[in-house]
Amino acid sequence: MNKPPEHRPEPTAEATGSVSQSTESLFLGSDEGTDAYRTAMERTTDAVLDAFVENADPYSGANPESLREEFSEMEIIPDAGEGLEDALESVEPVLRNSVGVSNPQCLAHLHCPPMISGLAAEAMLSATNQSMDSWDQSPAATLLENRMVEELCGLFGYDEDGDGVFTSGGTQSNFMGLLLAREWFAKERFGTDVQRSGLPHRAKAMRILCSEEAHFTAEQAAAHLGLGENAVITVETNDDREMCPDALDRTLAELDERELLPFALVGTAGTTDFGSIDPLSELADRADEHDLWFHVDAAYGGALALSDRHRGLLSGIDRADSLSVDFHKLFYQPISCGAFLLRDGSQYEHIARNASYLNPEGDSAPNLVAKSVQTTRRFDALKPFVSFQALGRDGFGALVDGTIALADYVAALLSEHPSFELLAEPTINAVVFRYRPATEMDDDRLSWLNEAIRESLLREGEAVVARTEVDDITALKFTLLNPRTTLTDVADILDAIERRGGSLSAVSPEVAR
Repeated sequence: MNKPPEHRPEPTAEATGSVSQSTESLFLGSDEGTDAYRTAMERTTDAVLDAFVENADPYSGANPESLREEFSEMEIIPDAGEGLEDALESVEPVLRNSVGVSNPQCLAHLHCPPMISGLAAEAMLSATNQSMDSWDQSPAATLLENRMVEELCGLFGYDEDGDGVFTSGGTQSNFMGLLLAREWFAKERFGTDVQRSGLPHRAKAMRILCSEEAHFTAEQAAAHLGLGENAVITVETNDDREMCPDALDRTLAELDERELLPFALVGTAGTTDFGSIDPLSELADRADEHDLWFHVDAAYGGALALSDRHRGLLSGIDRADSLSVDFHKLFYQPISCGAFLLRDGSQYEHIARNASYLNPEGDSAPNLVAKSVQTTRRFDALKPFVSFQALGRDGFGALVDGTIALADYVAALLSEHPSFELLAEPTINAVVFRYRPATEMDDDRLSWLNEAIRESLLREGEAVVARTEVDDITALKFTLLNPRTTLTDVADILDAIERRGGSLSAVSPEVAR
Protein backbone atom coordinates (compact mmCIF):
# COMPACT_ATOMS: atom_id res chain seq x y z
CA MET A 1 0.00 0.00 0.00
CA ASN A 2 1.30 3.45 -0.88
CA LYS A 3 2.15 5.71 2.03
CA PRO A 4 0.00 8.82 2.41
CA PRO A 5 1.71 12.08 1.55
CA GLU A 6 3.34 13.85 4.46
CA HIS A 7 1.44 17.04 3.69
CA ARG A 8 -2.13 17.03 2.50
CA PRO A 9 -3.27 20.49 1.29
CA GLU A 10 -6.62 21.89 2.34
CA PRO A 11 -9.33 21.77 -0.37
CA THR A 12 -9.71 25.03 -2.23
CA ALA A 13 -12.98 26.97 -2.49
CA GLU A 14 -13.11 25.97 -6.14
CA ALA A 15 -12.90 22.30 -5.20
CA THR A 16 -15.59 22.42 -2.55
CA GLY A 17 -17.87 24.96 -4.25
CA SER A 18 -18.04 28.49 -2.91
CA VAL A 19 -20.82 29.42 -0.51
CA SER A 20 -22.01 32.84 0.53
CA GLN A 21 -21.65 32.13 4.23
CA SER A 22 -19.41 30.14 6.54
CA THR A 23 -19.81 26.39 6.31
CA GLU A 24 -19.89 26.30 10.10
CA SER A 25 -23.13 28.28 10.12
CA LEU A 26 -24.85 25.85 7.74
CA PHE A 27 -24.92 22.85 10.08
CA LEU A 28 -25.38 22.02 13.75
CA GLY A 29 -22.26 21.02 15.64
CA SER A 30 -20.47 24.32 16.15
CA ASP A 31 -21.13 27.50 18.11
CA GLU A 32 -21.80 29.33 14.84
CA GLY A 33 -24.21 26.59 13.74
CA THR A 34 -26.00 26.65 17.08
CA ASP A 35 -26.54 30.41 16.86
CA ALA A 36 -27.76 30.10 13.27
CA TYR A 37 -30.19 27.34 14.29
CA ARG A 38 -31.68 29.40 17.13
CA THR A 39 -32.10 32.41 14.88
CA ALA A 40 -33.63 30.35 12.07
CA MET A 41 -36.15 28.69 14.38
CA GLU A 42 -37.15 32.04 15.91
CA ARG A 43 -37.65 33.61 12.49
CA THR A 44 -39.48 30.56 11.22
CA THR A 45 -41.88 30.79 14.15
CA ASP A 46 -42.48 34.48 13.46
CA ALA A 47 -43.03 33.83 9.75
CA VAL A 48 -45.59 31.08 10.39
CA LEU A 49 -47.48 33.18 12.93
CA ASP A 50 -47.42 36.40 10.89
CA ALA A 51 -48.23 35.07 7.42
CA PHE A 52 -50.24 31.95 8.21
CA VAL A 53 -51.74 31.49 11.66
CA GLU A 54 -52.79 35.06 12.45
CA ASN A 55 -54.61 35.46 9.14
CA ALA A 56 -58.33 35.73 9.93
CA ASP A 57 -59.39 33.89 6.76
CA PRO A 58 -58.94 30.17 6.09
CA TYR A 59 -57.54 30.91 2.62
CA SER A 60 -56.27 33.91 0.70
CA GLY A 61 -58.66 33.30 -2.19
CA ALA A 62 -55.86 33.17 -4.77
CA ASN A 63 -56.71 31.03 -7.81
CA PRO A 64 -54.26 28.64 -9.52
CA GLU A 65 -53.54 31.09 -12.34
CA SER A 66 -52.53 33.97 -10.07
CA LEU A 67 -50.34 31.74 -7.91
CA ARG A 68 -48.73 30.18 -10.95
CA GLU A 69 -47.90 33.65 -12.24
CA GLU A 70 -46.48 34.74 -8.88
CA PHE A 71 -44.29 31.67 -8.55
CA SER A 72 -43.16 31.79 -12.17
CA GLU A 73 -41.38 35.06 -11.39
CA MET A 74 -39.37 33.49 -8.56
CA GLU A 75 -35.81 32.38 -9.12
CA ILE A 76 -36.12 28.87 -7.71
CA ILE A 77 -32.46 27.74 -7.96
CA PRO A 78 -30.30 30.90 -8.00
CA ASP A 79 -26.64 30.69 -8.93
CA ALA A 80 -25.64 32.37 -5.67
CA GLY A 81 -27.51 32.22 -2.41
CA GLU A 82 -28.39 35.33 -0.40
CA GLY A 83 -28.29 33.82 3.07
CA LEU A 84 -30.85 32.24 5.33
CA GLU A 85 -32.61 35.44 6.37
CA ASP A 86 -33.52 36.31 2.79
CA ALA A 87 -34.33 32.66 2.06
CA LEU A 88 -36.90 32.59 4.86
CA GLU A 89 -38.45 35.81 3.60
CA SER A 90 -38.90 34.23 0.17
CA VAL A 91 -41.29 31.68 1.69
CA GLU A 92 -43.78 34.37 2.70
CA PRO A 93 -46.04 34.04 -0.39
CA VAL A 94 -46.17 30.27 0.15
CA LEU A 95 -47.29 30.68 3.75
CA ARG A 96 -49.70 33.49 2.86
CA ASN A 97 -51.42 31.33 0.23
CA SER A 98 -51.59 28.10 2.21
CA VAL A 99 -54.84 26.67 3.53
CA GLY A 100 -55.30 27.60 7.19
CA VAL A 101 -55.84 24.13 8.61
CA SER A 102 -56.08 25.52 12.15
CA ASN A 103 -58.78 28.02 11.18
CA PRO A 104 -62.26 27.09 12.49
CA GLN A 105 -63.72 27.78 9.01
CA CYS A 106 -61.46 25.20 7.32
CA LEU A 107 -63.84 22.23 7.15
CA ALA A 108 -63.14 20.45 3.90
CA HIS A 109 -61.01 17.36 4.23
CA LEU A 110 -59.56 14.85 6.68
CA HIS A 111 -56.83 17.44 7.12
CA CYS A 112 -56.39 18.20 10.78
CA PRO A 113 -55.08 21.18 12.71
CA PRO A 114 -51.77 19.94 14.16
CA MET A 115 -51.26 20.00 17.92
CA ILE A 116 -48.53 22.24 19.32
CA SER A 117 -47.00 19.14 20.92
CA GLY A 118 -46.79 17.50 17.49
CA LEU A 119 -45.21 20.61 16.00
CA ALA A 120 -42.58 20.64 18.74
CA ALA A 121 -41.87 16.95 18.12
CA GLU A 122 -41.68 17.60 14.37
CA ALA A 123 -38.93 20.16 14.97
CA MET A 124 -37.01 17.71 17.16
CA LEU A 125 -37.26 14.74 14.84
CA SER A 126 -36.25 16.89 11.87
CA ALA A 127 -33.23 18.29 13.71
CA THR A 128 -32.02 14.89 14.93
CA ASN A 129 -32.73 13.35 11.50
CA GLN A 130 -32.82 9.74 12.64
CA SER A 131 -33.26 7.12 9.92
CA MET A 132 -35.53 4.30 11.05
CA ASP A 133 -34.08 1.54 8.89
CA SER A 134 -31.22 0.34 11.10
CA TRP A 135 -30.49 0.44 14.81
CA ASP A 136 -27.16 2.19 14.42
CA GLN A 137 -28.92 5.08 12.63
CA SER A 138 -31.69 5.45 15.22
CA PRO A 139 -30.97 3.67 18.52
CA ALA A 140 -33.35 5.41 20.94
CA ALA A 141 -35.84 6.15 18.15
CA THR A 142 -36.04 2.47 17.20
CA LEU A 143 -36.86 1.40 20.75
CA LEU A 144 -39.40 4.19 21.22
CA GLU A 145 -41.17 3.27 17.97
CA ASN A 146 -41.30 -0.35 19.12
CA ARG A 147 -42.83 0.72 22.45
CA MET A 148 -45.36 2.91 20.64
CA VAL A 149 -46.31 -0.04 18.43
CA GLU A 150 -46.78 -2.25 21.49
CA GLU A 151 -49.13 0.30 23.03
CA LEU A 152 -51.06 0.70 19.79
CA CYS A 153 -51.47 -3.05 19.47
CA GLY A 154 -52.93 -3.08 22.97
CA LEU A 155 -55.19 -0.14 22.17
CA PHE A 156 -56.77 -2.11 19.30
CA GLY A 157 -57.00 -5.40 21.17
CA TYR A 158 -53.99 -7.28 19.78
CA ASP A 159 -52.06 -9.52 22.17
CA GLU A 160 -48.29 -9.93 22.59
CA ASP A 161 -48.02 -11.51 19.12
CA GLY A 162 -48.98 -8.18 17.52
CA ASP A 163 -46.42 -6.03 15.77
CA GLY A 164 -46.33 -3.04 13.48
CA VAL A 165 -44.42 -0.18 11.96
CA PHE A 166 -44.96 3.53 11.41
CA THR A 167 -45.89 4.58 7.88
CA SER A 168 -46.54 7.70 5.86
CA GLY A 169 -50.29 7.21 6.27
CA GLY A 170 -53.30 5.15 5.26
CA THR A 171 -52.26 4.66 1.63
CA GLN A 172 -49.01 2.97 2.60
CA SER A 173 -50.63 1.04 5.46
CA ASN A 174 -53.42 -0.30 3.25
CA PHE A 175 -50.86 -1.27 0.62
CA MET A 176 -48.87 -3.19 3.24
CA GLY A 177 -51.97 -5.03 4.43
CA LEU A 178 -52.82 -6.22 0.93
CA LEU A 179 -49.17 -6.94 0.12
CA LEU A 180 -48.92 -9.30 3.08
CA ALA A 181 -52.32 -10.76 2.23
CA ARG A 182 -51.12 -11.55 -1.29
CA GLU A 183 -47.84 -13.09 -0.07
CA TRP A 184 -49.64 -15.16 2.58
CA PHE A 185 -52.30 -16.45 0.19
CA ALA A 186 -49.82 -17.36 -2.55
CA LYS A 187 -47.70 -19.28 -0.06
CA GLU A 188 -50.64 -21.05 1.58
CA ARG A 189 -52.64 -21.81 -1.56
CA PHE A 190 -49.95 -22.38 -4.19
CA GLY A 191 -46.71 -22.79 -2.25
CA THR A 192 -45.36 -19.76 -4.14
CA ASP A 193 -42.90 -17.32 -2.62
CA VAL A 194 -43.96 -14.23 -4.55
CA GLN A 195 -41.09 -12.14 -3.24
CA ARG A 196 -38.62 -14.42 -5.01
CA SER A 197 -40.58 -16.21 -7.71
CA GLY A 198 -43.20 -13.71 -8.83
CA LEU A 199 -46.95 -14.13 -9.03
CA PRO A 200 -48.44 -17.64 -9.13
CA HIS A 201 -49.99 -18.92 -12.35
CA ARG A 202 -53.54 -18.33 -11.09
CA ALA A 203 -52.93 -14.77 -9.96
CA LYS A 204 -55.44 -13.49 -12.54
CA ALA A 205 -58.17 -15.23 -10.53
CA MET A 206 -57.25 -13.59 -7.21
CA ARG A 207 -59.78 -11.12 -5.82
CA ILE A 208 -59.97 -8.47 -3.08
CA LEU A 209 -63.33 -7.58 -1.53
CA CYS A 210 -64.29 -4.18 -0.08
CA SER A 211 -67.39 -2.03 0.18
CA GLU A 212 -68.45 0.29 -2.62
CA GLU A 213 -67.70 3.16 -0.21
CA ALA A 214 -64.14 1.99 0.53
CA HIS A 215 -61.13 4.21 -0.09
CA PHE A 216 -59.56 4.10 -3.56
CA THR A 217 -56.35 2.70 -2.10
CA ALA A 218 -57.72 -0.84 -2.35
CA GLU A 219 -57.75 -0.50 -6.14
CA GLN A 220 -54.45 1.38 -6.12
CA ALA A 221 -52.79 -1.38 -4.10
CA ALA A 222 -54.20 -4.07 -6.40
CA ALA A 223 -52.66 -2.26 -9.36
CA HIS A 224 -49.29 -1.93 -7.63
CA LEU A 225 -49.38 -5.59 -6.62
CA GLY A 226 -49.70 -6.73 -10.23
CA LEU A 227 -53.28 -7.94 -9.84
CA GLY A 228 -54.93 -5.01 -11.57
CA GLU A 229 -57.75 -2.78 -10.37
CA ASN A 230 -60.27 -5.27 -11.77
CA ALA A 231 -59.19 -7.67 -9.04
CA VAL A 232 -61.13 -5.51 -6.56
CA ILE A 233 -64.77 -6.51 -6.15
CA THR A 234 -66.98 -3.95 -4.43
CA VAL A 235 -69.82 -5.11 -2.20
CA GLU A 236 -73.12 -3.28 -1.83
CA THR A 237 -73.72 -1.11 1.20
CA ASN A 238 -76.86 -0.56 3.27
CA ASP A 239 -78.73 2.70 3.81
CA ASP A 240 -76.04 3.76 6.31
CA ARG A 241 -73.33 3.14 3.67
CA GLU A 242 -71.87 0.20 5.59
CA MET A 243 -70.91 -3.03 3.86
CA CYS A 244 -73.93 -5.36 3.87
CA PRO A 245 -73.05 -8.86 5.16
CA ASP A 246 -75.84 -10.46 3.12
CA ALA A 247 -74.49 -8.81 -0.02
CA LEU A 248 -71.02 -10.06 0.90
CA ASP A 249 -72.40 -13.60 1.18
CA ARG A 250 -73.95 -13.32 -2.28
CA THR A 251 -70.72 -11.94 -3.72
CA LEU A 252 -68.63 -14.74 -2.23
CA ALA A 253 -71.04 -17.34 -3.62
CA GLU A 254 -70.84 -15.75 -7.09
CA LEU A 255 -67.04 -15.73 -6.99
CA ASP A 256 -67.04 -19.39 -6.03
CA GLU A 257 -69.34 -20.25 -8.95
CA ARG A 258 -66.97 -18.43 -11.31
CA GLU A 259 -63.97 -20.26 -9.80
CA LEU A 260 -62.37 -17.00 -8.75
CA LEU A 261 -60.16 -16.79 -5.68
CA PRO A 262 -61.02 -14.18 -3.03
CA PHE A 263 -58.08 -13.84 -0.65
CA ALA A 264 -58.55 -10.53 1.17
CA LEU A 265 -61.50 -8.71 2.73
CA VAL A 266 -61.11 -5.01 3.50
CA GLY A 267 -63.36 -3.49 6.14
CA THR A 268 -63.57 0.27 6.56
CA ALA A 269 -63.72 1.99 9.93
CA GLY A 270 -64.60 5.48 8.76
CA THR A 271 -65.35 6.05 5.08
CA THR A 272 -63.99 9.28 3.62
CA ASP A 273 -67.32 10.91 2.83
CA PHE A 274 -69.69 9.68 5.52
CA GLY A 275 -67.44 8.21 8.22
CA SER A 276 -69.40 4.96 7.97
CA ILE A 277 -68.04 1.94 9.84
CA ASP A 278 -68.54 -1.53 8.40
CA PRO A 279 -69.88 -4.26 10.73
CA LEU A 280 -66.39 -5.47 11.61
CA SER A 281 -67.39 -8.46 13.75
CA GLU A 282 -69.64 -9.86 11.02
CA LEU A 283 -66.94 -9.30 8.42
CA ALA A 284 -64.45 -11.09 10.66
CA ASP A 285 -66.86 -14.05 10.81
CA ARG A 286 -66.95 -14.21 7.00
CA ALA A 287 -63.18 -13.91 6.79
CA ASP A 288 -62.79 -16.85 9.18
CA GLU A 289 -65.38 -18.91 7.33
CA HIS A 290 -63.81 -18.34 3.90
CA ASP A 291 -60.16 -18.21 4.99
CA LEU A 292 -59.66 -14.60 3.92
CA TRP A 293 -57.09 -12.12 5.15
CA PHE A 294 -59.09 -9.46 7.00
CA HIS A 295 -57.65 -5.95 6.79
CA VAL A 296 -59.35 -2.95 8.39
CA ASP A 297 -58.77 0.53 7.06
CA ALA A 298 -59.13 2.57 10.27
CA ALA A 299 -57.19 5.57 8.98
CA TYR A 300 -60.10 7.84 9.84
CA GLY A 301 -61.99 6.05 12.59
CA GLY A 302 -59.11 4.51 14.50
CA ALA A 303 -59.06 7.39 16.99
CA LEU A 304 -62.45 6.19 18.30
CA ALA A 305 -60.45 3.62 20.27
CA LEU A 306 -59.49 6.50 22.60
CA SER A 307 -63.12 7.37 23.37
CA ASP A 308 -64.98 5.65 26.20
CA ARG A 309 -68.22 6.81 24.59
CA HIS A 310 -67.60 5.69 21.01
CA ARG A 311 -64.99 2.90 21.00
CA GLY A 312 -67.78 0.32 20.72
CA LEU A 313 -68.17 1.37 17.08
CA LEU A 314 -64.88 -0.46 16.44
CA SER A 315 -66.10 -3.75 17.90
CA GLY A 316 -64.39 -6.60 16.04
CA ILE A 317 -61.31 -4.65 14.99
CA ASP A 318 -59.21 -6.85 17.26
CA ARG A 319 -59.98 -9.76 14.91
CA ALA A 320 -58.41 -8.05 11.90
CA ASP A 321 -55.25 -9.66 10.53
CA SER A 322 -53.96 -6.14 9.91
CA LEU A 323 -55.14 -2.59 10.22
CA SER A 324 -54.15 0.94 9.28
CA VAL A 325 -54.43 4.02 11.48
CA ASP A 326 -53.52 7.62 10.73
CA PHE A 327 -52.23 10.08 13.30
CA HIS A 328 -52.57 13.04 10.93
CA LYS A 329 -56.36 12.89 11.14
CA LEU A 330 -58.20 12.58 14.48
CA PHE A 331 -54.96 12.24 16.47
CA TYR A 332 -54.06 15.81 15.37
CA GLN A 333 -50.42 15.22 14.40
CA PRO A 334 -48.54 16.97 11.57
CA ILE A 335 -48.39 15.18 8.22
CA SER A 336 -47.13 12.57 7.68
CA CYS A 337 -47.78 10.07 10.45
CA GLY A 338 -49.51 6.70 10.29
CA ALA A 339 -49.08 3.13 11.47
CA PHE A 340 -49.62 -0.37 10.12
CA LEU A 341 -50.45 -2.99 12.73
CA LEU A 342 -50.30 -6.76 12.32
CA ARG A 343 -52.10 -9.20 14.63
CA ASP A 344 -49.45 -11.90 14.08
CA GLY A 345 -46.06 -10.28 13.73
CA SER A 346 -44.53 -13.46 12.33
CA GLN A 347 -46.32 -12.66 9.05
CA TYR A 348 -43.59 -10.10 8.39
CA GLU A 349 -41.47 -13.03 7.21
CA HIS A 350 -43.24 -12.77 3.84
CA ILE A 351 -41.57 -9.43 3.03
CA ALA A 352 -38.40 -9.57 5.17
CA ARG A 353 -35.05 -9.04 3.51
CA ASN A 354 -31.48 -8.58 4.65
CA ALA A 355 -28.76 -6.26 3.45
CA SER A 356 -25.19 -6.55 4.70
CA TYR A 357 -24.93 -2.80 5.17
CA LEU A 358 -28.17 -2.47 7.19
CA ASN A 359 -29.50 -5.66 8.79
CA PRO A 360 -27.22 -8.61 8.01
CA GLU A 361 -28.56 -12.06 8.84
CA GLY A 362 -27.83 -13.00 12.42
CA ASP A 363 -27.66 -9.38 13.59
CA SER A 364 -29.32 -9.19 17.01
CA ALA A 365 -29.96 -5.44 16.79
CA PRO A 366 -33.63 -4.38 16.40
CA ASN A 367 -33.41 -3.13 12.82
CA LEU A 368 -36.82 -2.07 11.49
CA VAL A 369 -36.12 -2.05 7.75
CA ALA A 370 -37.50 -5.58 7.29
CA LYS A 371 -40.94 -4.47 8.56
CA SER A 372 -41.41 -1.59 6.11
CA VAL A 373 -41.66 -0.99 2.39
CA GLN A 374 -39.49 2.08 3.00
CA THR A 375 -35.77 2.11 3.69
CA THR A 376 -34.97 5.62 4.90
CA ARG A 377 -37.90 6.50 7.14
CA ARG A 378 -38.66 9.40 9.47
CA PHE A 379 -38.98 9.12 13.25
CA ASP A 380 -42.67 10.00 13.10
CA ALA A 381 -43.48 7.98 16.22
CA LEU A 382 -42.05 10.85 18.26
CA LYS A 383 -45.07 13.04 17.41
CA PRO A 384 -47.83 10.91 18.97
CA PHE A 385 -45.46 10.01 21.81
CA VAL A 386 -44.97 13.65 22.83
CA SER A 387 -48.66 14.38 22.32
CA PHE A 388 -49.79 11.44 24.44
CA GLN A 389 -47.35 12.52 27.14
CA ALA A 390 -48.81 16.01 27.04
CA LEU A 391 -52.51 15.18 26.81
CA GLY A 392 -53.01 11.56 27.83
CA ARG A 393 -55.55 9.11 26.49
CA ASP A 394 -58.40 10.86 28.30
CA GLY A 395 -57.51 14.22 26.76
CA PHE A 396 -57.50 12.78 23.27
CA GLY A 397 -60.79 11.01 23.91
CA ALA A 398 -62.41 14.27 25.00
CA LEU A 399 -61.30 15.98 21.76
CA VAL A 400 -62.77 13.19 19.66
CA ASP A 401 -66.02 13.19 21.63
CA GLY A 402 -66.34 16.96 21.24
CA THR A 403 -66.06 16.91 17.45
CA ILE A 404 -68.58 14.07 17.16
CA ALA A 405 -71.03 15.97 19.36
CA LEU A 406 -70.60 19.05 17.16
CA ALA A 407 -71.35 16.97 14.05
CA ASP A 408 -74.58 15.77 15.64
CA TYR A 409 -75.62 19.36 16.41
CA VAL A 410 -74.80 20.47 12.86
CA ALA A 411 -76.79 17.58 11.43
CA ALA A 412 -79.79 18.57 13.53
CA LEU A 413 -79.43 22.18 12.36
CA LEU A 414 -79.36 21.12 8.71
CA SER A 415 -82.30 18.74 9.01
CA GLU A 416 -84.47 21.53 10.41
CA HIS A 417 -83.49 24.14 7.82
CA PRO A 418 -85.74 24.38 4.72
CA SER A 419 -82.85 25.38 2.42
CA PHE A 420 -80.67 22.36 3.18
CA GLU A 421 -80.87 18.64 2.62
CA LEU A 422 -79.00 16.44 5.12
CA LEU A 423 -77.87 13.36 3.21
CA ALA A 424 -77.02 11.09 6.15
CA GLU A 425 -76.78 11.16 9.91
CA PRO A 426 -73.07 11.45 10.79
CA THR A 427 -71.27 8.42 12.23
CA ILE A 428 -68.09 10.23 13.23
CA ASN A 429 -67.71 13.93 12.39
CA ALA A 430 -68.28 14.22 8.63
CA VAL A 431 -71.56 15.88 7.65
CA VAL A 432 -72.73 15.63 4.02
CA PHE A 433 -75.52 17.88 2.75
CA ARG A 434 -76.77 20.01 -0.13
CA TYR A 435 -78.08 23.48 -0.54
CA ARG A 436 -81.50 22.90 -2.10
CA PRO A 437 -83.60 26.00 -2.79
CA ALA A 438 -87.38 25.97 -2.85
CA THR A 439 -87.27 26.59 -6.62
CA GLU A 440 -87.47 23.39 -8.61
CA MET A 441 -84.33 22.60 -10.61
CA ASP A 442 -82.95 19.53 -12.35
CA ASP A 443 -80.02 17.50 -11.06
CA ASP A 444 -77.45 19.08 -13.37
CA ARG A 445 -78.33 22.58 -12.26
CA LEU A 446 -78.44 21.53 -8.60
CA SER A 447 -74.93 20.07 -8.99
CA TRP A 448 -73.70 23.25 -10.65
CA LEU A 449 -75.24 25.41 -7.93
CA ASN A 450 -73.61 23.57 -5.03
CA GLU A 451 -70.24 23.53 -6.78
CA ALA A 452 -70.54 27.25 -7.54
CA ILE A 453 -71.31 27.98 -3.89
CA ARG A 454 -68.24 26.05 -2.75
CA GLU A 455 -65.98 27.81 -5.27
CA SER A 456 -67.32 31.20 -4.23
CA LEU A 457 -66.57 30.55 -0.55
CA LEU A 458 -63.02 29.46 -1.41
CA ARG A 459 -62.39 32.29 -3.88
CA GLU A 460 -63.40 34.88 -1.31
CA GLY A 461 -61.44 33.17 1.46
CA GLU A 462 -64.51 32.86 3.67
CA ALA A 463 -64.57 29.08 4.20
CA VAL A 464 -62.96 25.91 2.91
CA VAL A 465 -65.72 23.35 2.32
CA ALA A 466 -65.45 19.98 0.59
CA ARG A 467 -67.46 18.62 -2.32
CA THR A 468 -68.40 15.08 -3.24
CA GLU A 469 -71.08 13.27 -5.22
CA VAL A 470 -74.05 11.44 -3.76
CA ASP A 471 -76.42 9.69 -6.15
CA ASP A 472 -74.58 11.43 -9.02
CA ILE A 473 -75.43 14.90 -7.69
CA THR A 474 -72.82 17.23 -6.22
CA ALA A 475 -73.00 17.58 -2.46
CA LEU A 476 -71.14 19.65 0.14
CA LYS A 477 -69.31 18.29 3.15
CA PHE A 478 -68.14 19.60 6.51
CA THR A 479 -65.33 17.51 7.97
CA LEU A 480 -65.47 18.73 11.55
CA LEU A 481 -62.03 17.66 12.79
CA ASN A 482 -61.08 20.95 14.40
CA PRO A 483 -61.89 21.04 18.14
CA ARG A 484 -61.83 24.86 17.94
CA THR A 485 -64.74 24.96 15.49
CA THR A 486 -67.99 25.92 17.20
CA LEU A 487 -71.63 25.61 16.24
CA THR A 488 -71.62 29.39 15.71
CA ASP A 489 -68.75 29.04 13.19
CA VAL A 490 -70.71 26.44 11.25
CA ALA A 491 -73.95 28.42 11.43
CA ASP A 492 -72.13 31.44 9.96
CA ILE A 493 -70.91 29.32 7.05
CA LEU A 494 -74.40 27.96 6.45
CA ASP A 495 -75.70 31.53 6.36
CA ALA A 496 -73.05 32.37 3.77
CA ILE A 497 -73.99 29.30 1.73
CA GLU A 498 -77.65 30.28 1.81
CA ARG A 499 -76.88 33.85 0.72
CA ARG A 500 -74.72 32.70 -2.17
CA GLY A 501 -77.21 30.04 -3.11
CA GLY A 502 -79.97 32.63 -3.28
CA SER A 503 -77.88 34.90 -5.51
CA LEU A 504 -76.57 32.15 -7.77
CA SER A 505 -79.95 30.48 -8.22
CA ALA A 506 -80.99 33.36 -10.46
CA VAL A 507 -77.82 33.14 -12.58
CA SER A 508 -77.36 30.76 -15.49
CA PRO A 509 -74.20 28.61 -15.45
CA GLU A 510 -73.16 30.12 -18.79
CA VAL A 511 -73.31 33.68 -17.42
CA ALA A 512 -71.46 32.66 -14.24
CA ARG A 513 -68.59 31.29 -16.31
